[in-house]
Amino acid sequence: MPENKFGTLYIVATPIGNSSDLSVRGRRILEEADLIAAEDTRRSMVLLNKLGIRNQLISNHKFNEHGKSRYFIDLLKQGKDIAVITDAGTPCISDPGNELIRAAYENEIRVIGIPGPCAAVNALAVSGFDLTSFTFLGFFPRENADRMKLLDLMRRDSLSRTFAFYESPRRIMSLIDFLITESAVCSLLLQNDMTKVHEMCFRGSPEQVKDALLAKGNCEKGEYTLVIELAEEYRYSKTEHLVSAEAMIADAMISGMDAKTAVAHVLSDQNNSYSKNELKSAVLRLKKLFAEE
Repeated sequence: MPENKFGTLYIVATPIGNSSDLSVRGRRILEEADLIAAEDTRRSMVLLNKLGIRNQLISNHKFNEHGKSRYFIDLLKQGKDIAVITDAGTPCISDPGNELIRAAYENEIRVIGIPGPCAAVNALAVSGFDLTSFTFLGFFPRENADRMKLLDLMRRDSLSRTFAFYESPRRIMSLIDFLITESAVCSLLLQNDMTKVHEMCFRGSPEQVKDALLAKGNCEKGEYTLVIELAEEYRYSKTEHLVSAEAMIADAMISGMDAKTAVAHVLSDQNNSYSKNELKSAVLRLKKLFAEE
């Protein structure tokens, strides 16, 4: 990267509950940066006031992220240093910020991460589950049909059997009930209000975690991070016979559908685990196969 007099874009992790978790380096960057781009300036102001940090705050919320990127890039090109923070934890993990980071790289602006708290990583670290490899999937889908499709994809994952999620307090019980209804053979680690005074951690089967939530009472409060470890016997075997994408497309077309309709039909099937691109590729393979005959 050629040398220039541009400023630096800092991606700064902030506490997820306990303000003492802000690193010394993180504090210094927040104090010395020319301005702070925050997800929610009101919430960030509470933290900065508590820490005694005085600096200019500008919103970088997801609803205006695209418009603000150009503004921030112009400032960085003028030599200004900008620190990006989220409401809590590490920015850009299911939060705004990626658009600005991409724009910075495109304009040859230096991007530096200031590590610190991350709810998903913290929950994984204390889970005691298999972390040879793991997958972070953001928020679990709201609708049961989408939940079933995701659970099926998790069972087919040949690399990971441990998955981390964030979940809304309004939907956490619904999600646990879904896992119970689907007879998911798995272990859960559920953390509530991580690092805060009343932090709680529930670990066990879906049924055990539900009982713990009910005993806690008023579970529709606080922030939740969920780690799911699928039992080995619950995962699909690599050698297990699965219906091919070609077979599913062919079955649909035999009933009179054209290729485009067949793809849409298979996608709408809740037992389907193939993506749209995979199904389109299957159509092309079928066309080639029949053309060669």
